Order: sequence, then structure tokens, then C-alpha cells
Amino acid sequence: MTKLPDSNYAEPTGPQKFMGKAIKRVEDPRFITGAGHYTDDINVHGQLHAAMLRSPYAHAKIGNIDAAAALALPGVKAVLTGEDMAAVGSIPTGWLLPGLVVPHHAAIARTEVNYVGDIVAVVIAETRAIAEDAVALIDVDLEPLPAVSLGSTALGDGAPQVHPDAPGNVAFQWEIGDAAATEASFATADQVVTLKLRNHRLIPNAIEPRASLAEYQAAGDEYTLHTTSQNPHIHRLLLAAFVLGIPEQKLRVISPDVGGGFGSKIFQYAEEVIVLFAAKKLRRPVKWTARRSEAFVTDAQGRDHESEAEIAVMKDGTFKGLRVKTIANLGAYLTTFAPAVPTYLYGTLLNGVYKFPAIHAHVTGVFTNTVPVDAYRGAGRPEATYLLERIISKAASELGLDASEIRRKNFIQPDEFPYQTPVALVYDSGNYEPALDKALGMADYQALLKEQAEGRASGKKFIGIGFSTYVEACGLAPSALVGQLGAQAGQWESAVVRVMPTGKVEVLTGSHSHGQGHETTFAQLVAEELQIPMEDVTIVHGDTGKMPFGWGTYGSRSAAVGGSALKMALKKVKDKATKIAAHLLEAAPEDVEQTDGVFKVKGVPEGGKSFFDVSLMAHLAHNLPAEMEPGLEEQYMYDPKNFVYPFGTHIAVVEVDADTGYVKLRQYVTVDDCGPLMNPMIVEGQVHGGVAQGFGQAILEEAVYDDDANMLSGSYMEYAMPRAEDMVQIQSGHTVTPSPHNPLGVKGIGESGTISSTAAVANAVVNALEAFGIKHLDMPYTSEKVWQAIQAARRDVAQAADD
Repeated sequence: MTKLPDSNYAEPTGPQKFMGKAIKRVEDPRFITGAGHYTDDINVHGQLHAAMLRSPYAHAKIGNIDAAAALALPGVKAVLTGEDMAAVGSIPTGWLLPGLVVPHHAAIARTEVNYVGDIVAVVIAETRAIAEDAVALIDVDLEPLPAVSLGSTALGDGAPQVHPDAPGNVAFQWEIGDAAATEASFATADQVVTLKLRNHRLIPNAIEPRASLAEYQAAGDEYTLHTTSQNPHIHRLLLAAFVLGIPEQKLRVISPDVGGGFGSKIFQYAEEVIVLFAAKKLRRPVKWTARRSEAFVTDAQGRDHESEAEIAVMKDGTFKGLRVKTIANLGAYLTTFAPAVPTYLYGTLLNGVYKFPAIHAHVTGVFTNTVPVDAYRGAGRPEATYLLERIISKAASELGLDASEIRRKNFIQPDEFPYQTPVALVYDSGNYEPALDKALGMADYQALLKEQAEGRASGKKFIGIGFSTYVEACGLAPSALVGQLGAQAGQWESAVVRVMPTGKVEVLTGSHSHGQGHETTFAQLVAEELQIPMEDVTIVHGDTGKMPFGWGTYGSRSAAVGGSALKMALKKVKDKATKIAAHLLEAAPEDVEQTDGVFKVKGVPEGGKSFFDVSLMAHLAHNLPAEMEPGLEEQYMYDPKNFVYPFGTHIAVVEVDADTGYVKLRQYVTVDDCGPLMNPMIVEGQVHGGVAQGFGQAILEEAVYDDDANMLSGSYMEYAMPRAEDMVQIQSGHTVTPSPHNPLGVKGIGESGTISSTAAVANAVVNALEAFGIKHLDMPYTSEKVWQAIQAARRDVAQAADD
């Protein structure tokens, strides 16, 4: 991005030099010139390669495995089966719910495979080609068993059982809200609007496929794992403590440049376990890189909810209550965040930005013979927003109310924050009407309504206008609270600010960047606080051997939590630097201020000490205040007080071709409020990418399984991703409502685009189809599906006329 042509964001004026500026990303030159350093770029002496024999069946018993032919192939060093790794621990889940059933998840299946892609055996060979050739020579007896792919089907009587220790395929039953109060609220409503909908399954498609390279150093009994991870410290913790039993200090996990994650690189995957195990067994480095075809059947997938929702409303549009029942398809095994996504990241967001007197939600987590599901961009919040925003638009349609005004009527008001919702969360701050008004103005809503009416009257043009006035919860916190809710992890973040004698600064952060731009935004923060050039700052992340600890990047936590940790560490550095400068200037610390990078005595413009002077003296220690420790390095572990809650309004405008069913995106408006913008260019980039991702779900993308749980969309021939030609120039605007929960006042933005856009586009398509009497249609809105729906509606009209 070189300009922000449609941005309504005004860059800050005043003393700020770096924060709030649209500074180009410092990491981009290496990315766009092919100079990035990714896991598959790393090769070491003596390296072997792993290839996986994966189950072609969704459910089968494993019989005899004959690997003789594979082992006889020159270059093959080993064939591993589940029996070889029988002593290795189960791949754990990171969030426990009361009554949760946690089936054993072996890295290599021993007796039974439970989805297409489950690993049956592994070949280790001198080259990748030899390993893959040898996989084809393994003779394995697989006895197919009945399988199930749909969550509601898995709950049916006589459905195939995925795990014997999960009767009825139920992983958990979970509910939130007040059922009795919700029942009472429905009894007093003028009308109840119902909606049955599916939030279909998606396949993450990061540009960089997953890859792992493991080394074992026998001399020190130490391991190094290079891997594509969003949270290397968590991977180290899980691998060391729960899977392989390695002393944690003996395992170093390095995640260099990572080409996108979107949640799919949070999960602790089997392949990482296997290469570590094999590296020690064979005393040689072992590498594995996924083929794109493997990614389709092994990367943790997203969404997959079947829901029934009811909203109780008065005739004037006032909300009285909301009732939701959801079946969440978890796939064959539990992943790191699987239990949290359809519960605490979904049910708690069903309140949206509205005042609901009562809400009750019930979620059933279900095992099926499909690829395991984990966090996918937004993780639970897009599912909640899609359900809520769809049923509100349906309610507006049935009541004959404007879709924007029914939302405005029910907004939580600015003077009502902090706001306690009926589903546990306490919102920090919000001001929802300005975002809606700004979006309506940017879209020229009244002109759109006029054009829509004229088009419908002509019978030739079918425009749809879709709204989503969303809120999301970012930066899970505090650690004590999420621990009570079932998290087996803390939610704080670490930062180390290390000032060199020359005044150059190295920052070690537990946050991990896989496209978010940490090297730029964190450097901006350092430069702002210490008044030094950005070029003097280096941001280091993704290496457990360098930084003390961190919980990684997901859930839009990097700025709110990682950035706040950095802000607090910088404050400690600046306080110490000021004391040193004051000592050198023979003044009291409270009489010294830093101006344009120079420490001066207040009111004395002459003289002063530069940041270099202070940094050098901190290390020389020739003249420091009494009892002061030499050096200039500080660390901060920041544990937030609460979540933060970004919000905004998105408006999508589509045009449906009634003859072909083709849906064209005509206009897309975003007004987001993520608090102060650290770098508006990066914020808008995050929003734009998120909108494209949400549009992809609404119109194009779907992981399709047949009734026997065979994936029918296992390549880009069957799985359509959005392309540039599918999108329009997004009109971006912002409002700024700081959060009181962190020292930067920031809220997350990494997932807002996806969370809001799916609902906005879906509402736009259905709004267009209302011209044909269609009240709801499940995503994705492919041309065929839309065309079929229009034809069916026309037949119904014709039949009614005949009757």
C-alpha cells in the first residue's frame, strides 16, 4: 500500500513522531523480494526427510503393516508406526471444560484411524522423493468402518461412533445465560423471529504450508525445532511437558518468518512430534514440509456450526431476548483451542453491541470423522456475529423496519460502559452510533435505497445492502480468569528492552509476527517512547532460545497485550535513563526531561545528554548514581485486567444477476474502532485482508465432505479462494474510543474484518434475494446455489398463482 485513498482517518498532529503514522512496513522489502527466511528455506548437514502414509479412509481399523518393501528401497533409513511411538504422550488440548471428553490423540495412529489424512506410518529417507516413493510401497491392512461427517448426524441414533469413550459422539454440553429469564422475556414479546442456519466449515490456506525441521544434539541431549508456529513457546511447553517428556530447557523452538497463520498454526501437530522423535532415534536432523494437498486434509479447519436461533422483539424493534442452540462439529480429535472456540469465544459474543434483557445459549460439541477444527481467523466471534447479525436483519425484514435503524435502536449507549452483558462479558468502552452514522454517510445509504427500489421495480436490477454492527473480544485476559474458565495457559505477555552501549535497542517480545507487522509497529512504539530513530530498533521474536517466555499471537492480542508489555518495559528503561542523565547533569531526576532525544534540565535549553551518552555511561558505569545497577535493560510481564472490545459498522453492497445467480460485490464500507491506531496503514491492511477472508466464506469457500466423511474439496480445483478481481476498493473509516484496560488504549484489529464481513455480505445477498421472496439462504452463495434458489422461488410464485 502506498496511499490510503478512501481513508477517513486523519493522522495525528502534535508532538508524536512515530505513533499513529502510516509508516511503511520495514519487513516488507525482504518479503516482496523473496528474501524472507522461512522454515523450508532452512537445510542442515546430514538432513533426512519425512513423508507420511495417511489414511485414505475416514474411519478404519489398522491391521498388519508390512514395511519390508519400503525399507528395502535404497536411501530409506526407517519406517515408523504407532507401535514405535507407543510411549509418546497424547497430543493435548489447551482448554478444558467441565465434563469434557478428551480422547487419546496419538501422533501416529496405532489401532484405528479417524479421518482421511490421519497418519498411519512415516518413512524417513535421504531425500524427500525417496521418502514419498517408499510410502507407496508400504502394505497396510485397513478395515473400513462406518463414518460420519455432519455434527447433527453424529448425534443421531445409531450414528457411527468416533471414539468409544465419547458415547453418542458428545465431547461436551455447555450453556451460558439465564434460561428462565430468557423464557420470560419471550413471553412478553410482540413477535418471535426464528432462523435455522449453518456456518459451514472452512480450510485455512496460509501462503506458507506447515513445515518442521528437528535436530538432536546428543552431546547435551538437546533438541532444536524449526517450525511454522504462531506461538513457539506454547509449542515448546506442550512438546516438552506433555508429549515427549523433554526437559523444557533442552528444547529450543524457532519460528522464523512465517507465511500466515490465521489460527491454523496454533495447534500442536503430529508432524512436529514425529520429526523430533525421529531426529533422536536416527541421530540425524529430520525435515518435513507439507504438500498443499496434505494441508487440505491436515491443517486444523474452522467454523462448522449448525444453529437454531430465536429473537424476541417488540413491534417497534426493541429486543427482548435471544435463544440459541448450536451443534459444533469438532472433527476427529480435540485441538489446542477446540473446546474454547464454540463456547467462551462464541456464546459470550452473542450479545453483540445491543441491549438484550436476557440471552440463553446451549452448545453441544460433537466428534465426527473429519479433520479436527481449531481457531480460524476470529475463532468463534465470526460465528456469533454471523448468527446475530443475520437474525437481526431477518427481524427487521419481518417487522418492516430499516436494517440500520433496528440496530441503532438497540445499541448500548456510551454512558452505559463498562457494560455487563447477560453472557458474562463486561465491555470496556464503546460508542456505536458514530461508527454507524459514518458508515451510512460513506456508503451514501439513501442513494442506495433509491437505486434498490428502482431496480426492483424494473425487475431487472437486484441490489442488496447488508449491515453488520459488530463487537469482538480481543486479548483474552486476565490469566486468573481464563484459568477459571478452563484455559491451560496464561494470557500475559513479555517484553525485554535491551539498550546497547551505542544507544541501539533490541526488543525481545513473546508476541510472534506472521504477517501482522510487529517489526514496524513495535519499533514505532520504541522510537516514540525513547525518542530515537526507528532504524536504531530491532524487534526479535519467534525464538524460545532468545526471549524468556511468551504466549504467541492469536486473538488480536499482539498490540493490546504484547504492545502493553513493551510500553511498560520502555517506561522502566526511560525512568532509569532519566536518572542517569540527571546524575550526569547534576540535577534532580524530576527536573530532567527528554526533548528531541536529548535529556536536558527543564528551562535550560543549552547542553544536555544524548541517548547515546546515557546508554554508554550505563554500560561503562564510571559515573552512575549510588547503588545503581549497571546496564540499561528492562523486562516486563504484562497481564491485562480484562479483554478489550473493538467494534464498528460494515456495509456490503452486492448485485445479484437473476439469470445466472452471480453475486457481484459492488461496494464495501468499513468503519472500525480499535482505539488509537498505532499505524493506520497496517490497520487498514489487516482490515482489508480480513474483509477478503470473510467475503470468501460468504461467497466462495466451503470444505465439503460426503456422507462417508470423504473430503470432496481437497484442492484448489474444488475449493475457491477469493481473488483480487472478486473484490472492490474497500472504503475504510475509523472512530477512536480508547480502552481503559491497557496503557496504550488500543484494541485489536487483526480479526475485525473477517468477523464483520461474512455477516455483512450474507445480509446483502439475502437482502437482494428478498425481491424473490427468499428470507434466508445458507452460505456460500455460489452462482449455482443462488440461481437454484431464485428458480425455486419463481416456481413457488407460479404455483401459487395457478392455485
